[in-house]
Amino acid sequence: MEHLTSLWLSSGIAQLQLGQAFMMVVGLGLLYLAIKRGFEPLLLVPIGFGTLLVNIPGAGFDAVPLYDALGHMQSPGGLLYYIYHAGIETGLFPLIIFMGVGAMTDFGPLLANPKTLLLGAAAQVGIFTTVLGAVALGHYGILDFSIRDAASIGIIGGADGPTAIFVTSKLAPELLGAVAVAAYSYMALVPIIQPPIMRAMTTPAERQITMQQLRPVSVAEKIIFPLTLLLLVAFLLPDAAPLLGMFCFGNLMRECGVVERLSDTTQNALINIVTIFLGLGVGSKMSAEKFLNFETLGILLLGAVAFCIGTAAGVLMAKLMNVFSKTKINPLIGAAGVSAVPMAARVANKVGLESNPQNFLLMHAMGPNVAGVIGSAVAAGVMINLVSGM
Repeated sequence: MEHLTSLWLSSGIAQLQLGQAFMMVVGLGLLYLAIKRGFEPLLLVPIGFGTLLVNIPGAGFDAVPLYDALGHMQSPGGLLYYIYHAGIETGLFPLIIFMGVGAMTDFGPLLANPKTLLLGAAAQVGIFTTVLGAVALGHYGILDFSIRDAASIGIIGGADGPTAIFVTSKLAPELLGAVAVAAYSYMALVPIIQPPIMRAMTTPAERQITMQQLRPVSVAEKIIFPLTLLLLVAFLLPDAAPLLGMFCFGNLMRECGVVERLSDTTQNALINIVTIFLGLGVGSKMSAEKFLNFETLGILLLGAVAFCIGTAAGVLMAKLMNVFSKTKINPLIGAAGVSAVPMAARVANKVGLESNPQNFLLMHAMGPNVAGVIGSAVAAGVMINLVSGM
C-alpha cells in the first residue's frame, strides 16, 4: 500500500497545480494559433510545445543542476535548462538567427530609395515611447517595472523577435517568456493590427499615390553597403555591433556571390535548427510561477501600444516627407518601418491595392521594412548601453 501511495504522490497528476494546468492550456492555445491559424508557426510551435514541457509536474525539463560544497554535480539539469543557458542566456541563438535573416535580406530597395531609411527610423518611436510609459507605470507604483524591464518591454515595438529576445536576455531574463510571446504574437497579427491604423491616418487620395519604379542597384553597391553599415554602427554604437554584425555578415554572404553554399546553409538549415531550439528555450521561461502575474498582462498591453505607435509614426513620417519632397511617397509604406520582414511590406502592398489595383507597393515598402531591422538593432544597442549598468 505504501508503494502505491508513493507512486501516486510522485505522479504528475498528484503534483499538478492550477497554475501549471492553466499554462498548459496556454501552450495548447499557442499550438492552435500556429497550426490552425498560421500565426508565426516556425516560432509558436516550439514555444507552445516548450510551454507544455516546462509545466509538466515533476518532469524536471527546466531543472537546475545541483552541486555539493566541493563543486561536484549531484544531479544534472534538465534539457530546457541547457538549451536556454547555452543558446539564449549567452545570446547565441538570436545572433545566429540575425545572420540568417541577413542572408535572406535584399538591401536593393533601400539603396534604390535611401530616404526610406527615415521611415524605418521613425517607426522606432514606438520603442522609446513605450519605455517612458513603462517607467512611468513603475514610478507611480501601478506596475513593478524597473528601467531594465521597461527597456525590454519597449523593444517589442520593433516587431523583431530575435532583437526582443536578445535585449531581454541581457536586461530582464525573468520577463523573457512574456516578451517573446508578445513580440512574436504581434508580428503574427500584423495583417490584423496595422490596416485599421493605416486607413485611419491616410486619406483615399494618399493611399492611391503611385510611386516611380526603383532604379537598378549594382552588385558593388550591395557588397559595399553591409560593410559600411557595420563599420559605421560599430564605431558609433558598439553595443549594437553584435546584432548588426551578424546581420551584415549574413547579407555579405548572400551578395558577394562566392560562398553560395554558406549562404544557402545560413538561410535554410542553420536558421531552421536554431529556430527550433530558440522556441524551446523561450518556452522554458513560460512556467506558471514566472508567467502568471499581473506584470505579464502589462507587458502584453504595453507591447501592443508600442507596435501601434511604431506603425503610426512611420505613416506620419511619410506624410511629413511629402510636405518637403517633390517626389511623393505613398504613406502606407511608412507602416512597413516596423521590422516584421516581409509581412509588414506585404500588408502595405495589400492596403495599397485596395485603393488602386494598379498600385504595387511591395518593393517600395521593402525599403523601410529593411530599414526597420537596422533601426531596431540600433535601438537595442542604445537600450543596452543606457540601462545595462542600472
